[in-house]
Amino acid sequence: MDKTSVTIKETTKDDLDNVMSLWNDGEVMNFVGLPKGLGITKDEMEGWIEWAIEKPHRCHYSIYENDIGYCGETFYNVDEGGAAALDIKLFPKARGKGIAFKALVHAIEHAFNEGKAKLVYVDPHPDNLKAWQLYEKLGFISKPRPDFLEEGETYLEITRSQWEKHF
Repeated sequence: MDKTSVTIKETTKDDLDNVMSLWNDGEVMNFVGLPKGLGITKDEMEGWIEWAIEKPHRCHYSIYENDIGYCGETFYNVDEGGAAALDIKLFPKARGKGIAFKALVHAIEHAFNEGKAKLVYVDPHPDNLKAWQLYEKLGFISKPRPDFLEEGETYLEITRSQWEKHF
């Protein structure tokens, strides 16, 4: 895969069928506790897109690769305290190709530079070893889960200064 083959773009209504397909895929959604997929409809997607992009604090991106086509999504949401939740989901056909790394770098850069986040965090499923490896490669550090989040098993973060030193 060459350096120009991955396209990460702000999600629009034109991408909704692809995002819906991703979310309704049980293999994709397994680690978020939905082994049969989300079961979301086109009408629900139309309402969601209005919420999903509220720049600069929240943005959803669709990920494409020249040979594969639609690969998945990444997303950030910066709260009032400056902490940005980050997420990514890829179809199995897009995994292990460096696509997630490029997409997360893109989302993190935008969360810090446009969203003015102070830190970015993820909370991967404890058994999702590939996600853990990716987050560690990006410089995320495992820490105790903060009180401002609902209860959960994991929490990894990277601050703006740590990010700038890492990249």
